[in-house]
Parts: sequence; C-alpha cells; structure tokens
Amino acid sequence: MNASDPQIERRLEQLHVWGPYALLGISSLVAVASVLIADGVTADPADWYSAGGLIAAATVLQLWWHGTRYRRADRGRSPSRAGTAYYVVRWGIAFSLTVINPFFAFYAATGYMDADELIPGMWRRLGLLATSVIVAGAQVGGLPVGSTAEWLGFVGLLFVNFGLQAFVAHITEQEERRSKERAETIEALQQALDENAALHAQLLVQAREAGVADERRRLAAEIHDTLAQGLTGIIAQLQVVANAPDLDIAHTHLERASDLARHSLGEARRSVHNLAPVALEDDGLPEALKKTVAEWGERTGVRAEFTVTGTAQLLHEEVAATLLRIAQEALSNAARHARASRLGVTLSFLVDEVILDIRDDGVGFDPLALPARTRTGGFGLDGMRARAERIAGHLTVESEPGHGTALSARVPLVRHDQ
Repeated sequence: MNASDPQIERRLEQLHVWGPYALLGISSLVAVASVLIADGVTADPADWYSAGGLIAAATVLQLWWHGTRYRRADRGRSPSRAGTAYYVVRWGIAFSLTVINPFFAFYAATGYMDADELIPGMWRRLGLLATSVIVAGAQVGGLPVGSTAEWLGFVGLLFVNFGLQAFVAHITEQEERRSKERAETIEALQQALDENAALHAQLLVQAREAGVADERRRLAAEIHDTLAQGLTGIIAQLQVVANAPDLDIAHTHLERASDLARHSLGEARRSVHNLAPVALEDDGLPEALKKTVAEWGERTGVRAEFTVTGTAQLLHEEVAATLLRIAQEALSNAARHARASRLGVTLSFLVDEVILDIRDDGVGFDPLALPARTRTGGFGLDGMRARAERIAGHLTVESEPGHGTALSARVPLVRHDQ
C-alpha cells in the first residue's frame, strides 16, 4: 500500500463523519440568506417552524448515527439494515426541507457520498436515484415541479444526475472488486510461498538425513572391510601365539600381528584423512578459519572479524580439523541463537598449545540452565566439548543473558610432522 493511503483513508473518514453536518449547516445558511435577500421566497412562519424542526431532527439523527457508527466494530463502513434505515429517514428529512427551500438540496447531496457504505447491493442505485430526484427538483426551481417545461427540465436533469452518479458508483465498485481480487491473489501467493518454504525446509532435512545415512553406511562398510578385519586378524594371530608350542612359531605369528597392526593403522589414518574438512585440503587452519568467518559474516550480515596471534604453525590434521569443526559449530549456534551485531574469532599459537576464542555481543544465555543435548538439536556445546577432549583439550564457555557469549577451546599444539 502507498504511504499516502492511510492519510487518504483518514480524510475520507472525516468527510463521511463531518460532511453531513457541514452540508446541513451550509444549506441552512444559504436558505436563510435567500429569504433575507429575496423577500417572499419562504416567508410563511409555518415554513420557518417546519424548517427549524426538520433541521433539529436532522441534527439529532446525525448525532445518533455518529454515535452508532463509532460503537459498531466496522465504524459503519459496511452496508446494514441500520444504515439503510438511516439513509431513508435522512432522505425524507432532506426532501421535506427541499420542498420548503430548494437550497436544502445541498444537504440532500449527502446521499451521493455514502450510499455505497449504507445501502447493500443494487439497492444503492435506488438510493442514488432518490437523491437525484431531490437535486434535480431543486435545480429546476424547487419541489413540487409545476409547469410542463419544468417537468421536462426535471426529467432531463434527473437523467443527467443519476447517470453521472451511477457511472461513478459503477467505476468505484469495479475498483473495489479489483482491489479485493488483488488482495486475495496476494494472500494466495503468500500462502503458496509459505508452503513452498516449508516444503523446501522439509526437503533439506530429508536430504541431510539421507546424506548422513549414506555416510554412516559408507563408514560402516569401510570399517568392516579394513579396520575390523585387520583387528580380527591381529586377535587371531595373538591367540596362535598364546598357544604356540615353541618360540619360532610364536615369533612368526607376532610378526604377522605387527604387520596387520601397521596396515590397520594406515587404513585408520586414510579414513581419518578422508573425513577431514574440505576447507583444510588446500589451506592451513588460519586460512580456513579466515575464509569460514568471512563467508559466515557475508551470509548472516553480522560484522565478523578473524585474528591470528603468535607464530602460526602447520598443525596435525586431526588437531586442525577439530578446531575448525568447533569454530563451525560455534558460528552455526551464533547464527541461530545469538542475534549478535558483532562477532570475533581469534586463533592463538602458544608454545605448546593452540587456543581458539569466539566472542559475540548477542543475547547470551545461562550456561547452567541449558537443556540437555538431544539428537534433534540444541546448543551443541556438549559436542564441541567432546571434540576438544578427544584430542586432550578442553572447552570453556562464559555467558549470561544480555551480555553476549565467549567460548574458548584449548588444545595441545601438535605439528603436522609429529
């Protein structure tokens, strides 16, 4: 909706509320002035009293409808029986006033303004015709119409007045219908977009679950075909050693067990290498973290900074992968929960350990009040802590509601050649 539409609505509301009062006042002043200027037009005292009574009745009617309008939930903007009754009574008063003095047709013209809001359906055309009768009668000199010439003029003016008002009403109804259809179309499109978004989210979840299931099957098959078979062979060789009758046989089987162990270790390292993050394939940990933080900042719109302190070292692939996974999980949590405006990531290389610090100025939380980690989601702190502890490190979290969050992972500095 255009920014000026609310102002237009207010102006129209004011016109419908105060317009009848204004037109009644103008009609009364012009009618009195016509009597004073052209003596003898309506000089009969009975007409004065009748006009005064009708003006008072019109004022009371208007006050009643004004109060009723604001007590109604729709403020009288929808056609109703009460609105139709009000329109009919007002028309009768306006007709009587116009018979007394033609200038009261100004007040009768009020019927052009609000017929669409007071009278339902095609009946509003009848209301416009009735109002046109009063206006056309005043235009030919007043009601009742006398001579044949006046009747001809009256019929012509009635046709013109009613034709113009009916045309305007038709255009208004067409525009209202188009506006309603546009609103319904927009609502239907929004509903379709919401349904598509929900379906897209569901497909993403299903794709992720399918990917996880495929990866689990692949890992299970690889462990079964390499590590499990190698360990089974080692156990078998050691059992033979335990029951060997002499040292030569035992020595032979121990060598076989050693070869199997070295082979299994190589397969384990190969599996771990295949599971390493893609970001570490071509870059070291500092470069991978820098790209990860920059991409996260662009994706979320949060100001994100990455800093390296100390002398950067080329870390063992498992250490680098662990710290990168912890950073990715922390950034994911910040995007979902923190509502931060700034976030900083610092990677510090010390003599014998590496520290990863992640800070944000978001809403924070109470670490002691966190829900238990579930398989469907959560803050993921337990998972990050388990990753750090797996390589002899530890994870600390400092946060409180309204004061952001600081996360620090400290792990041993193990170089790639160790």
